[in-house]
Amino acid sequence: MRRRIVIAGAGPAGAAVAARLVQHGRAHEVLVLERYQFPRDKPCGGGLTGHADEVMAELDLELDVPHIPARDARVRYGSFERDVRLGKPVNVIRREDYDTSLARQVEAKGVEIVYGEAVVGFTDIGDAIEVETSKGRTISCEVLVGADGAASVIRKQLAPKGNAIPHRLFKLEMTLEAGQSWPDCMLYDFSLMAKGLRGYSWVFPVPGNLVNVGLMHYPAPDRRLGGKQLTELLRQGLADVGIEMAEQGARGWPVWGYHPSTRVSAPRVLTVGDAAGIDGLTGEGIAVAMEQAVIAGDHIERGLVVDNLGFQDYRRALRKAVVGRELELDRRLAKMLYGGPNWRDWLSLVLFDPDMLQVYASRVDGSEVLADQWGRLFKALARHMLKRRGRRRQLQQIAV
Repeated sequence: MRRRIVIAGAGPAGAAVAARLVQHGRAHEVLVLERYQFPRDKPCGGGLTGHADEVMAELDLELDVPHIPARDARVRYGSFERDVRLGKPVNVIRREDYDTSLARQVEAKGVEIVYGEAVVGFTDIGDAIEVETSKGRTISCEVLVGADGAASVIRKQLAPKGNAIPHRLFKLEMTLEAGQSWPDCMLYDFSLMAKGLRGYSWVFPVPGNLVNVGLMHYPAPDRRLGGKQLTELLRQGLADVGIEMAEQGARGWPVWGYHPSTRVSAPRVLTVGDAAGIDGLTGEGIAVAMEQAVIAGDHIERGLVVDNLGFQDYRRALRKAVVGRELELDRRLAKMLYGGPNWRDWLSLVLFDPDMLQVYASRVDGSEVLADQWGRLFKALARHMLKRRGRRRQLQQIAV
């Protein structure tokens, strides 16, 4: 079997690449192979943060599933809480519904998606890529797109991780008890850092009187926490905000953080979304995937037109784009906040500086590009140098 373009994965990354290729007039040249039947579970808070809305509009994709527009973000550490008004609402969706909707919209545009069949390997034979599938098929293509998520087979062949330590994401969707409700705000709770977590837990409202709860743990070398430990930490964190975690516990996944030096392409092959690395600070992936998908789709189109599918400049294009600059800044911030012994210094800056939370809220809602806010960031750092000791004492006082 031969198809000009094969996309591994029908999640937001794969669907968005397909949608971009449709805009280039290549709907019937694309085959998407998706490992699972949709709908399927996914470790994600479900917030359409950053520039997700703008990219969806650019790709002619609609948000046609139930969603909650969160107008506030709440940041918590121990007894300290602060609400931050978002410049524009962040829509919170259920990934099961959202991913299915995107896939259906792409199919309606003429793209073929095969569910229940995964890419399990590929071979470069010079003038084509031979793709091996979980159904035993071999498909020849000119371009292979790795949009197959954090456990990407394509990424593993391009950039073996060796002894690198992954991030860990744990997610659970729960029905609230009778008479219980959750406000239309997104909770980012750093309290568990005092108990060994290197990251944060979240509680996001989702349609149907549900909450999406979970945590992200950064791969700090001195904090290698296992699944049982992380699940217990999440249970404790939820109890602190009045939520009893369901007995089945949360489901966890390893994910890899973005790094600008990671190999994300090869001749006739490129990766997008979680396969290319998640946001190391927040663990977010939807908006990142869709922004990268536009770049990937345009690179594929250009390569097909000029008959040059080496993709030598793809990594640089990702890095230089707004999405790449923000990922790189967040990677550095994550290393400071989660990856070292001085996390209390950096967390106190985030919590107590009058401008830091607001500037990052603008990054979350997509109203500003954080990577363009160096002046504000340096001013906040200068203020912190003068107030660091007092803020650390304050942090110790509010820890519970």
